[in-house]
Amino acid sequence: MINYEIDPSLLKKYVPTGTTLDNWNGKTLVSVVGFLFLNTRLKGIPIPFHRDFEEVNLRFYVKRETRKDIRRGVVFIKEIVPKWALARVARSMYNENYVSMPMRHNITVDSQTGDPNTVCYEWKHKSTWNELRVQVEGSPFLPDSGSEEQFVTEHYWGYVKHRDGGTIEYGVEHPQWELWNVRDPQLTCNVSEIYGSAFSSVLSNIPSSAFLAKGSDIVVRAGLRI
Repeated sequence: MINYEIDPSLLKKYVPTGTTLDNWNGKTLVSVVGFLFLNTRLKGIPIPFHRDFEEVNLRFYVKRETRKDIRRGVVFIKEIVPKWALARVARSMYNENYVSMPMRHNITVDSQTGDPNTVCYEWKHKSTWNELRVQVEGSPFLPDSGSEEQFVTEHYWGYVKHRDGGTIEYGVEHPQWELWNVRDPQLTCNVSEIYGSAFSSVLSNIPSSAFLAKGSDIVVRAGLRI
């Protein structure tokens, strides 16, 4: 997870109805996130040849106030997966902006501790491979309450703009993730072609933070219109 501060005005058109931008200590953030889906099931059913795959996404953070609570969530600007069927199903079920590109990843592991040393995700746009890479440091830890790491990892709702202008809300369930510190986070990407020129200067800046999450079992609930 590589996180960048952004002018909130650049995200205004992406904010779903009924939500507002969330921020950490006054900073509005976008994140480039690479991860693996493993043993994936759709409504409890494993789909052959579509269980294990990479994803890279660009996302930002919102919140929705209800009568009972404040729901903190994420909005995805674009999600990249390696197979067109995955993108098609996700667009159909959630109206998320999924696209398919050739993808690959590489993870090296410390032979003594079993912790990762380097983690790299790549996606091919046209004829060029783009890359998200970190070098891992130290041992895994739980983020401090109120930290930027906790803010980025603990948004348990997803929000999507519906085609008719409404909003779809879905719950995301997972335990608190352990994290590793990283050094030398690298994003090598044709940002303007993949995400739009508005994000070019943002994603070329020095990151606000970067870290690696250990991950866990996760449940994504069906979306409901709000």
